[in-house]
Amino acid sequence: MATTHAASDIADAALADLGVRRVEWADQSMPVLATIRERFARERPLDGLRIGACLHVTTETANLVRTLHAGGAEVALCASNPLSTQDDAAAALVHAYGAATYAINGEDAEVYYDHIESVLNTRPQLTTDDGADLVSTLHTSRTDVIDGVLGGTEETTTGVIRLRAMAAQGVLKYPIVAVNEAQTKHMFDNRYGTGQSTLDGLVRATNVLLAGRTVVVSGYGWCGRGLASRAAGMGAHVIVTEVDPVRALEALMDGYRVMPMHDAAPLGHVFVTVTGDKHVLDAPHFEAMQDGAILANSGHFDVEINIEALDAQAAGVQQARPHVDEYRMPDGRRLYLLAQGRLINLAAAEGHPASVMDMSFANQALALEHLAAHAHSLAPDVYDVSADTDQRVASLKLEAMGVAIDTLTDQQAAYLAGWQEGT
Repeated sequence: MATTHAASDIADAALADLGVRRVEWADQSMPVLATIRERFARERPLDGLRIGACLHVTTETANLVRTLHAGGAEVALCASNPLSTQDDAAAALVHAYGAATYAINGEDAEVYYDHIESVLNTRPQLTTDDGADLVSTLHTSRTDVIDGVLGGTEETTTGVIRLRAMAAQGVLKYPIVAVNEAQTKHMFDNRYGTGQSTLDGLVRATNVLLAGRTVVVSGYGWCGRGLASRAAGMGAHVIVTEVDPVRALEALMDGYRVMPMHDAAPLGHVFVTVTGDKHVLDAPHFEAMQDGAILANSGHFDVEINIEALDAQAAGVQQARPHVDEYRMPDGRRLYLLAQGRLINLAAAEGHPASVMDMSFANQALALEHLAAHAHSLAPDVYDVSADTDQRVASLKLEAMGVAIDTLTDQQAAYLAGWQEGT
């Protein structure tokens, strides 16, 4: 393994060899990104550009960084969540792939933001974010760097919500592509990826049997859809809570019980929040929950479960097992909070399968390529991934999976483009 001299703040350089093996394992399930990497190596569309990335530091992310390097970019990376870093992947990024990496699993808030500062000190020309912490820091405490930024991308729903709010208030200073909104991202990454990896993290943390239990899914967006489907597939009885009447109706028509959280609280054995909002599980819900209820979050930030209110209610807290904190209530009930209310799928497991991240990171790479060529002509706003890019990523994925589909005949294409033919 080649030794590099990339700047870093990581847990253990000795983990690099293990990290490389795991990165290469993930790469086998990421054929779309590999195809893009091969083209990038030939065409060098990112040549000379500095990219600042705030992403989950995982083996899949390492393959995105390798792709951006192949395109000619210099990449500096920090974690987008204090508990999501895979320390072996971070070591591999520094010592095998030459990426400046600032990420340590379990880092506190001060170190987390110090690492964001380290990335911004490289004065990036493009940003790629997961949750918009990098972007918000650029727009608040590090405005000295922002004039040099051409554009950026955003990976997740929570970040897109923040960025659209910034754009609506007229404070966003550069164009950002909402990779999260690509169909090949939110329909697959959010639904299949979150659905599987959330339950993976929950089961790894607790070793509970889900069959026969009542699982309350809060939020029925793409993540909630996937989670509810996977929980039901494992034999759980699923209740969905929602604030959107259309999504609530969809959940009902999909076969799930739908009710307000105050009605679900005494019924649930397991609660998982995937809303992107704040205090979805709150003090009145904790008071109504049954002994042994398990609380987990798979939304980006640790605000969906009101942990301060839980702390205030509890008579005592102790660790029951890794990633499981037992809150003993004054009446003797025990509530179990997983992964400190942070992303359960990354804190207690390995995040999404590589084959899902293949499409998400393919969109990231192509969006950054687009911005490198066109950001100068785009106003500061939030932009969707183009339909052409979505179709291209889906086609490459099908091809890699050995699946062929039909194509329109000339007659069919003409019919769809016309209006003259009728009854």
